[in-house]
Amino acid sequence: MIRTMSKSLKFLSMAGLVSVAMAAQAGEVEVLHWWTSGGEAKAAAELKKIMQSKGHTWKDFAVAGGAGDNAMTVLKSRVVSGNPPAAAQIKGPSIQEWGDEGVLANLNDVAKAEQWDTVLPKVVADVMKYKGNYVAAPVNVHRVNWLWVNPEVLKKAGAKVPTNWNEFFDTAEKLQKAGVVPLAHGGQAWQDATVFEAVALGLGGTDFYKKAFVQLDQATLKSPKMEEVLTTYKKLKKYVDKNSPGRDWNLATAMVIQGKAGMQIMGDWAKGEFLAANKVPGKDFVCTPAPGTSNAFTFNIDSFAMFKLSGDSAKAQKDLAAAIMSPQFQEVFNLNKGSIPARLNMDMAKFDDCGKQSSKDFVATSKSGGLLPSWAHGMAMYSATQGAIQDAISQFWNTDSMTAKQAVDKIAAAAKVR
Repeated sequence: MIRTMSKSLKFLSMAGLVSVAMAAQAGEVEVLHWWTSGGEAKAAAELKKIMQSKGHTWKDFAVAGGAGDNAMTVLKSRVVSGNPPAAAQIKGPSIQEWGDEGVLANLNDVAKAEQWDTVLPKVVADVMKYKGNYVAAPVNVHRVNWLWVNPEVLKKAGAKVPTNWNEFFDTAEKLQKAGVVPLAHGGQAWQDATVFEAVALGLGGTDFYKKAFVQLDQATLKSPKMEEVLTTYKKLKKYVDKNSPGRDWNLATAMVIQGKAGMQIMGDWAKGEFLAANKVPGKDFVCTPAPGTSNAFTFNIDSFAMFKLSGDSAKAQKDLAAAIMSPQFQEVFNLNKGSIPARLNMDMAKFDDCGKQSSKDFVATSKSGGLLPSWAHGMAMYSATQGAIQDAISQFWNTDSMTAKQAVDKIAAAAKVR
């Protein structure tokens, strides 16, 4: 994807970077992001305030579009023309792709002064590095492997909150008999992948997950365990309503809030929907790890990669990196976003019960080896590979005649796409 720009980038980078350094005001940081609504916009304003307090000029470069696709298109054109912003919202393996182009700034001096290697789990720090050097700063951690439950609906059906997949199907049967949709789901490829990821982790465990979706090990992808995962995943379809195809995730969350459905497997951004409906964690809704995944934590992290600049702009850029990682910003941003700080040593007193549980598990899994990048959310593999595997999983979900064995072969082949 980005490699096609290599020749243009190399040809234009030196001239462009010199012109940026000359054109930029002293201490100016231009920040490309897609935080254009609600709590995210408030968080961006807080970061701007911190930078202004240090005497720097903030130049907002906001590009609307939730997943950032529009922003990435704009960023590519800016970098190719030799005019990159100081920082851009980039995550996961895409950081490595930009690193390959030689356009990212080295942040090691900031990281050393601020002790990033101490306050970040190694698995998170590694995502922020290119060839051992820090080039990006994380703003948050989203936990993906959550099960959201309406406890009142379960109680009426005589069902309990499931902790493994056998219990999940028992609960689903009881909910269905009670006339409630057991699993609220939006039939979109990324949502299909989110649920599949939870099933794979719950049945296979952390080592299986790492081999299959981080290392892309062919033997694991073609294993009997993967066939079992796919068979279990397909069983869920019986408990999803017929209006699921194309449904947005927040509308699926609304079904749980309204008592039309009992459960949903979704990342912690779903919590914002419950809170906006004035629902109280632990009372009106339950957040619990997806079945079988209590000792694991799949993460999706927003981060800012820094592009090579010089002079006063480079100094301001490093102050920006330090500000992003400051406890002050990490707290404000994540209280607004529904996620948790990327730092391990944070005071979580102001966070709700789901946030506190998430942080506790984040710390515990960072020590146990259960802290894992969510492949479904772009944290474990290059985008082309992710898209191919995601397509294979959605095809299996939507094709009743496809066997688990056929799906295994499709996923293994998709893992070779680059």
